[in-house]
Amino acid sequence: MNIDKESDIAANLQIGPTTLGMVRIYVEAPEISLPLDFEPEEAEEIAEELRAAAARARAMSKTPKPR
Repeated sequence: MNIDKESDIAANLQIGPTTLGMVRIYVEAPEISLPLDFEPEEAEEIAEELRAAAARARAMSKTPKPR
């Protein structure tokens, strides 16, 4: 699947700390449960990437579409 392709798959996303000092991103969808654990520094890098992607998406939505 390409990152730009739309999908009909719905998933739940939970993010929080673990008892071992990791940051867990937990993705749950039909037929899948995916716990992803990251060191706090890795989680901060992911957060920065999310913020940057949000800024780019926001800028794209303000750009007039070619006709």
